[in-house]
Amino acid sequence: MNSRNSNTPNIDYSLIFIIILLGIVSCFTIYSLQPTLDQNYFLKQVVWYIVGSMAIAVIMLVDYDRLRQITWYLYGIGMILLLMLFFNFPGPPFIKTVNGATSWMQIPVFGTMQPAEFMKVFLVIALAHIIVNHNEKTKYKSNKSDLWLLAKILLISLPPMGLVATQPDLGGFLVLSAIVACIVLVSGIRWRILASILGSVAIVASIIVLLFIYFPEETDAFMDKSGFDHVEARFNGWLDPEKYGKSGGYQLVLAMMAIGSGQLTGKGFREFEVTEIPEQHTDMIFTAISEQFGFLGSSILVTLFFLLIYRLIHIALQSNDPFGSYLITGFIGMFTFQIFQNIGMSIQLLPITGLPLPFISYGGSSTLTYLMAIGIVLNIHSRTKQYMFD
Repeated sequence: MNSRNSNTPNIDYSLIFIIILLGIVSCFTIYSLQPTLDQNYFLKQVVWYIVGSMAIAVIMLVDYDRLRQITWYLYGIGMILLLMLFFNFPGPPFIKTVNGATSWMQIPVFGTMQPAEFMKVFLVIALAHIIVNHNEKTKYKSNKSDLWLLAKILLISLPPMGLVATQPDLGGFLVLSAIVACIVLVSGIRWRILASILGSVAIVASIIVLLFIYFPEETDAFMDKSGFDHVEARFNGWLDPEKYGKSGGYQLVLAMMAIGSGQLTGKGFREFEVTEIPEQHTDMIFTAISEQFGFLGSSILVTLFFLLIYRLIHIALQSNDPFGSYLITGFIGMFTFQIFQNIGMSIQLLPITGLPLPFISYGGSSTLTYLMAIGIVLNIHSRTKQYMFD
């Protein structure tokens, strides 16, 4: 027996409240940085939050299950945009290259757009659709069926991942990888197969790290020839920021100084000692929060992120529709990896990559993408039927 009126909207106000708080933190922090910026990024971020809220309202009007009907249209649009960047078509000024990465498109009126951000959501939808279809058609599971599902996942995932990697956008590539990994973990593929894959990945990653450490000259030469010299610089800067303080470690050294100077309670609003951190309103916005509000302010932000992930996990477990659960799982992977990576790179726990802090960093494409994902989650929650004896 259904325990609630089917006409009553089941809105997750806790999740909405968390997003509002994160939006306030974002706009407040960008406003504090405004004197050091060349544009009014505060006003732009407010506008993007308004646009994102409108997108959430539109998404809530349509049953999320309809996404299965337009999955390949969305995936196709994402791939076309990535291919346009790859072939630099139609070229400048429509295609923009910033800091050596061809990752942006110039859209009249709206400004720049980063297709890789939207591809994250499109890939989550495509993977959820594939897994649900496969599981519905597979009556008896076997190693063969699991391997076939894994092959389908890779067939859909590798093209966008490859195109994003060649921009080059290491951060975007890693986020797509995290999305795929999270969805694969809950896809129903046998753990023996997953364990062998994880073991292989761990071995390859360990070999790469050891090569960087013990054969620096050879790896430097290889990275230079392959066009990923920026990855090498950031990796070296992470391992020894003081030695590479004027190159790959420059951003990290300043970030650590800013975070450390904040101490327990911070210096206060707009009280900055370190003012030359590159991309502080985007990738390095955590340093601005830490310097102004110290460990306590940073801890409050981390707590908000913890509550966000907790709510997403709760909604995913509560959903009685596999498609909805897979969608939320993909978004959990997207958010969790970016939060951990962004904060980790700011405190030298991880190498620096060009990843924004979800809901906090300035960015039109990224903010809109995150809010679209939240809109889908809210949609799933609102259409989850709860029964008295569940």
